[in-house]
Amino acid sequence: MSAELVEHLFLPAFGAAGAAELGDSAVLEVGGGRLAFSTDSYVVRPMFFPGGSIGDLAVNGTVNDLAMSGAQPVALSTAFILEEGTALADIGRVAEAMGRAASVAGVRLVTGDTKVVDAGHGDGVYVTTAGVGMVPDGVVIGPTRARPGDVVIVSGDIGVHGIAVMSCREGLEFGTAVESDSAPLNGLVATMLATGAQVHVLRDPTRGGLAASLNEIAGASGVGVELVERDIPVPQPVTDACGLLGLDPMFVANEGKLVAFVPPEDAERVLAAMRAHQHGKGAVAIGTCVAAHPAMVVTKTGLGGTRVVDLPLGEQLPRIC
Repeated sequence: MSAELVEHLFLPAFGAAGAAELGDSAVLEVGGGRLAFSTDSYVVRPMFFPGGSIGDLAVNGTVNDLAMSGAQPVALSTAFILEEGTALADIGRVAEAMGRAASVAGVRLVTGDTKVVDAGHGDGVYVTTAGVGMVPDGVVIGPTRARPGDVVIVSGDIGVHGIAVMSCREGLEFGTAVESDSAPLNGLVATMLATGAQVHVLRDPTRGGLAASLNEIAGASGVGVELVERDIPVPQPVTDACGLLGLDPMFVANEGKLVAFVPPEDAERVLAAMRAHQHGKGAVAIGTCVAAHPAMVVTKTGLGGTRVVDLPLGEQLPRIC
């Protein structure tokens, strides 16, 4: 629904001023170099959840959006919408989490803004971050560049962040602790590119999960995507929680994982490089691009059948990023 809002309302309203490839970040030619630019807002509820908070989530999310174009993030802006009456101690925890996350990612927080809304007209703290980064020469990554034959790689277990947030939102317990895997992925992307391999597409499968990201890439590139269900890494706690809640792990948001499309001749060295990095230890190939059924994602089930993996009709887990 958000994608339809962008396509049918915002882009027509913006006209020529809004012409851009709809990736995680825009890549602009500036002064003979290429600059990646991205912005995002975070309204996660609750503000603090197992393994993280809205603060580190905001920094990691924008860092990762820049990294998905191959850029090395340089600086972020921060803007806060604060509800009147929110405890200063909570706001301080959010700000401190942002500072720590920025240090880990190697970016600076250089500018920002603060607004306060009346009590009852917000939900504690909302955060908007925008970021800029530099794209290395020769690196061209985008959602339209997937090609038949490309191997689809995911960097590790899916669904962890969404289930971590859900686990504490209503006091639910799933028999085991699930912590958010939110993390900056710019180092992992740099490691992948340092192999010299071609990387056609990168995407961090946040809202809408892996299913939404793969459908968006398939549609943008005009290719089909065929997955092998048993190869998709879903940890048992996520499987159990999704079974309890009636959710599909493919549609659950992630905040510390990426999906990559690489040519088949480069797949093994990219996988080896990813597995040697702390944020890619669980990297696996989960499928391939095909010329058949363009713009459609299908998966081969454990029973030998094939099912279509469509876009989710709505957010199964709202307010998780």
